Amino acid sequence: MDVVEVVPTFEQYAYTFGGVAPLRRVRPGTALRVWSEDAFNGTLRSTEDLSGAKVDLRFINPQTGPFLVEGAEPGDALALHFVAMEPARDWGASAAIPFFGGLTSTDRVATLQDPLPDTTWIYELDRAANTVTFAAQRTDLQIALPVEPMLGTVGVAPPGGEVRSSLVPERFGGNMDTPQMRPGATCFLPVFVPGALFSVGDGHYRQGEGEACGTAVEGAMTTTLLVDLVKGGAPGWPRLEDDTHWMTVGSSRPLEDAWRIGQVELVRWFGELYGLHPMDAYQLLSQISEVPIANVVDVNYSAVVKARKSLLPPASAYGGLHDELRRRAASLR
Repeated sequence: MDVVEVVPTFEQYAYTFGGVAPLRRVRPGTALRVWSEDAFNGTLRSTEDLSGAKVDLRFINPQTGPFLVEGAEPGDALALHFVAMEPARDWGASAAIPFFGGLTSTDRVATLQDPLPDTTWIYELDRAANTVTFAAQRTDLQIALPVEPMLGTVGVAPPGGEVRSSLVPERFGGNMDTPQMRPGATCFLPVFVPGALFSVGDGHYRQGEGEACGTAVEGAMTTTLLVDLVKGGAPGWPRLEDDTHWMTVGSSRPLEDAWRIGQVELVRWFGELYGLHPMDAYQLLSQISEVPIANVVDVNYSAVVKARKSLLPPASAYGGLHDELRRRAASLR
């Protein structure tokens, strides 16, 4: 299977979900290899580069896309299978941005508190060892951490003609910032507008659950993915499947509402997978679910609700599409 290469120019990046003309048309079954810029648009390159001086808030979280999927209609499910994510630079950047993050005052959690210091960390990539190195700012401690690539943003155009910032996670996907959005996973998104108009970006070389300070190891990324379409059967909220788990993502504030959304969506999915009554699915998930926090810093918070497949009878979602996409991925060249 051939792969379509897409490397956007600076002028072609999108900074919203919705409200942007398509960058390219693709057919279901297309394999894409796309380059995406880091969340800071490449402006933080040394520890001397600080967000207050370098980061233009009009140009953060640049998205590669949107891609118009031929035949996609509202009510369909868009399937994106992530084959590979490869760091496109030999360094990544992370930052503590004033009045942004999980452990500082913000515009919504307002206190009489000075901002935490504007600080930038640069993580050098060792490709041979497949690590990025944390280097403390105020001591000489350095720790090599495994590279675990993921995408912070994967989404479609929202319903109702809405235009949402690429910082927002919601039912259309968006800035979910979950480490589960990684190679080997298939993401199922509801289609709200003709063509779906999906975009991806915000590559992370690694990120802890919660993205506590508000930024991961942000880096330019080359992502290989397969695009497919399921007619009808759109999920209410984003769903993920990999070889080991069924997963749903809820995004809202407060965090418990994000958790609730993810729980309800997985209850519904278990109804489809196993024919379970909602009360039985509710009881079962109370005993087996895992709930990693995706982010507690964005406009909405995101929580992932997971169920381990090994605890459950075999089941097939969307006609076994995840397994089929895994097989197709092996034929890419």
